[in-house]
Amino acid sequence: MTFDELGLTPEVLKAVVETGYTEPTPIQAQAIPHVLAGKDVLGIAQTGTGKTASFTLPMIDKLSRGRAKARMPRSLILEPTRELAAQVAENFEKYGKYHKLSMALLIGGVSFGDQEKKLDRGVDVLIATPGRLLDHCQRGKVLLTGVQILVVDEADRMLDMGFIPDIEEICRKIPFTRQTLLFSATMPPEIQRLTENFQHAPERIEVARASSANERIKQAQVKISRRDQKRDALRHLIDTENVKNAIIFCNRKRDVSVLHRSLDKHGYSAGAIHGDLDQSTRTKTLEGFRNGTIRLLVASDVAARGLDIPDVSHIFNFDPPTHAEDYVHRIGRTGRAGKEGAAFTLVTPEDRKYIESIEKMLETTIPVHDLDADKEPAKAETAESEPAEKETAKEEAPASAASGDEDEGETKSRRRGSRGGRSRKKKTDDAQPAAEASAPEEAEAEKPEPVAEEKPRRARGGRNRRRDRDDDDDNRVIGMGDHVPAFMLREVKLPRRRSAEEEDASAEKETEEA
Repeated sequence: MTFDELGLTPEVLKAVVETGYTEPTPIQAQAIPHVLAGKDVLGIAQTGTGKTASFTLPMIDKLSRGRAKARMPRSLILEPTRELAAQVAENFEKYGKYHKLSMALLIGGVSFGDQEKKLDRGVDVLIATPGRLLDHCQRGKVLLTGVQILVVDEADRMLDMGFIPDIEEICRKIPFTRQTLLFSATMPPEIQRLTENFQHAPERIEVARASSANERIKQAQVKISRRDQKRDALRHLIDTENVKNAIIFCNRKRDVSVLHRSLDKHGYSAGAIHGDLDQSTRTKTLEGFRNGTIRLLVASDVAARGLDIPDVSHIFNFDPPTHAEDYVHRIGRTGRAGKEGAAFTLVTPEDRKYIESIEKMLETTIPVHDLDADKEPAKAETAESEPAEKETAKEEAPASAASGDEDEGETKSRRRGSRGGRSRKKKTDDAQPAAEASAPEEAEAEKPEPVAEEKPRRARGGRNRRRDRDDDDDNRVIGMGDHVPAFMLREVKLPRRRSAEEEDASAEKETEEA
């Protein structure tokens, strides 16, 4: 099948041909005719299958007939993240360049004033994140009573981010006679309920089993014995797997920043993106990754959904996702538009439960990649990222193996713990002669073990345990010994206490005076 058979106008077909696409993907081939016919559509497809074009192309075709009114958009597209919203806006500009359609993008990180100016002129297509759209509604700057087509994209991601109540509120502001298009990679019960409440007899299009991975993506798990070896293993994979470019996913924003600095220090072209960065920085970093000036993109799950970067050769899960569904979205950033891709997940024993959950969802076993089994990573990242750590490496090796957390904060805490251990050792040495001087018989009867042979006790997680009051009972100093301060030996003159006769005489005198 070709795009010519889908019923699109010549202007839209011309724009599609200029982008280089000749055949529609399965989701596009099935969804576009239903959207053109005005039916509600429930589309379920894995990422990278062309869901965005399946609603942008027919929407451009339908909106070409009509005119927008001020503050009353004719169509509304809801996206969970700023990046996805901006990407859909780019698609409309690309496919609608032969139509005179106006568009507004309502996302955070951009001034309200610029967005309000576009709304005042009237827009055919309004692309927004739920939070910013409701802000404009509360200000009275946008009316949704003229919306004819509503699109809820990445609905399962909306659910994860807690946007479902916002979507329900937005839907109540839109006419009931609208056409509703809902697209999602997975179909949890909450999304099913949403479709029942806000769609009318939708055409269900499912081109792949829900929560399935693209078959063109080579998946592998890399077993790592300790977390502090992950960075070594990651660099080994980057150097040996013919990586053109890659997205590296971490579960925490703090880990994104730490890993980015580590890769940058080792000479890799790397950038970072997570939710705490301002919008201009996120946009600049994504643009650098798209045009090839940045080779490795370290990201949180803000980059896991729907970002269309065509030529990502590899995905690395530095941390397996805690929610199994996110695995499908992460690895879906590669193997797009019919191309091959590869996804590697670094797994420690603590991560095993997450991999088992992912394998259960996929109903398959992820193959184990042999990371040169005979060659252990040379050294932990802590030693190479902090030169001062070399001094205490021998003392800290057992604790590092136990803790498995190589964040910078954890590393500094362990160094402080080592110094604390040495200071306690010195304090005990100083206290021992005093104890022997004050109680020689007791020292002879119960001689303590040499302090030098004692190992500092450690609490779980590798930190030094705080010394309890009874830790040094054998070396206790009794009283002040021979060192009594001089002021305590000075004679103190107490006031003379009056006798009973003097007390009676004083009382009689006070009575007479009264």
